[in-house]
Amino acid sequence: MNMQASFILASASPRRRELLGALIPDFEIIPSDIDESPLGGETPKDHVLRLSREKALAVSHSHPGRWVLGADTVVVVDGEMLGKPATHAEARRMLGMLSGREHIVITGFALVKEGEGVVVNDAVHSAVLFKDISEDEMEWYTATSEPYDKAGGYAVQGKASFFIKEIHGSYTNVIGLPLSEVVTAMEKAGVLRLA
Repeated sequence: MNMQASFILASASPRRRELLGALIPDFEIIPSDIDESPLGGETPKDHVLRLSREKALAVSHSHPGRWVLGADTVVVVDGEMLGKPATHAEARRMLGMLSGREHIVITGFALVKEGEGVVVNDAVHSAVLFKDISEDEMEWYTATSEPYDKAGGYAVQGKASFFIKEIHGSYTNVIGLPLSEVVTAMEKAGVLRLA
């Protein structure tokens, strides 16, 4: 596997780093520092497309000649975007909204190179069905550190894995980076060669 240019992941997410690291042995992590607040009237898909693009562009401007990947993930239930819970009460509220129901996970990603602009900006949807979560299970989970740095307040690959009855779509998308689509985009752009 050869990289044509040095590569940057514009994300501090340890999950994205781990997923990308399984395929690309050497890349730099430079998180962007942009305002991630939703804009009025912005759909969840538009939101993740915009943020992934803005994250990648912000880092790319400071590192010309290098490829940059930006990404952003949201969990959507009843049309509401669920971000990262800041408190125990927020985490419980989010889990209560997801309990016994299907929700959508949308990850936007952008592949950018200064001078070439935005080469790819796409979004991937996955549907996730949770079991009914008991009060004891909810209390146990929200007492851990896991919910507090993840969209929707849960980690599919972590302790919350037993909440999940079904996933339709990309599993890695639910973690935070749809690898199939990202690798295909990187190959088409000539960023990555798997030979």
